[in-house]
Amino acid sequence: MCTFLFLKSGVIKAPTMGSKCSFNVLSNVYSVGSGPFALGRLCWSKLELRTRVNMAAQTRALVSVQWLADAIKNKLAGPKLRILDTSWYLPNTKRVTRDEFAQKHIPGASFFDIDECSDSTSPYDHMLPTSSHFSKYVGDLGIGNDTHVVVYDTSDFGAYSAPRVWWMFRAFGHGLVSVLDGGMKNWVAEGHPVTSEYNKPERQDFRATLNVSWVKSFEDVMENIRTKEVQVVDTRIPGRFNGIEPEPREDILPGHFPGAINIPFTSLRDDSGKLLGPEALTKVFKDAGVDLQQPLWVTCGSGVTACHVVLAAHQLGYPGVCLYDGSWVEWFQRASPEYIISEGKVKKQ
Repeated sequence: MCTFLFLKSGVIKAPTMGSKCSFNVLSNVYSVGSGPFALGRLCWSKLELRTRVNMAAQTRALVSVQWLADAIKNKLAGPKLRILDTSWYLPNTKRVTRDEFAQKHIPGASFFDIDECSDSTSPYDHMLPTSSHFSKYVGDLGIGNDTHVVVYDTSDFGAYSAPRVWWMFRAFGHGLVSVLDGGMKNWVAEGHPVTSEYNKPERQDFRATLNVSWVKSFEDVMENIRTKEVQVVDTRIPGRFNGIEPEPREDILPGHFPGAINIPFTSLRDDSGKLLGPEALTKVFKDAGVDLQQPLWVTCGSGVTACHVVLAAHQLGYPGVCLYDGSWVEWFQRASPEYIISEGKVKKQ
């Protein structure tokens, strides 16, 4: 009898304590800057398990609900494993996510505010903060450079804003980050507890360095419209993309910029809210005419749901997808009318 870690299909599964020894070869393991995580001995101590969980997180973008439940049960949560509720919703929903967190969250979780951890000087919504700002913000949440971070949100989609925060950590050089597959929706559906209790974690030292090559600007996109060298995917719903359904922000009309390809972020998830498997994801990209072997940038309304495509591509072994951080909010305000395609109302000079 011993402890083992069982991983399958791109999701870290539950490390069960006191289980019979078992072994499963890892498949489809992808990593930025390192090779696949290889399993050695089958019987590990609790300390070894924690270390291997952290190492595996560098190559695993998803963890299952059961994995997190067992990690909490086995008291692995703490300085080496932090859980973040990253819930954020469009302004027209009128949801106050910090208040929702105070009422109900996964035990041990802290709240990550996308708007607070952003560039407050920018006229555009939740643009990336500086490296020093990000370092202080996540350090105050008890996260250090060797902390495995698990992010989730409370969306009925199974994930909405969590992939954005997953991407932020990776963009700032932290590979030890995973999305809870299916989010709070599946956590509750599978019968796991929630709480209103919160204990502020002890501050940790975190040092971030932004990978600027992963972030694209208005000027980058404008140049790409001219050169047509890079595919660009927009993850908003078809109505907003085509300009026939309103944008959720005042003074912003719907539409898209020339050359953009529409893949709604919801098409990347199954009915339960979990990310689709490799075959289904591959089909989504293929049907949209996207070649993942070629450079790819993503956009949406304000740089949140675009990160679902980054996550999906990462799962398929393509970790270098770039984000246009300003997305449609910036584009509509800065671009001249000829660079806005819409079947509905059009921007005037």
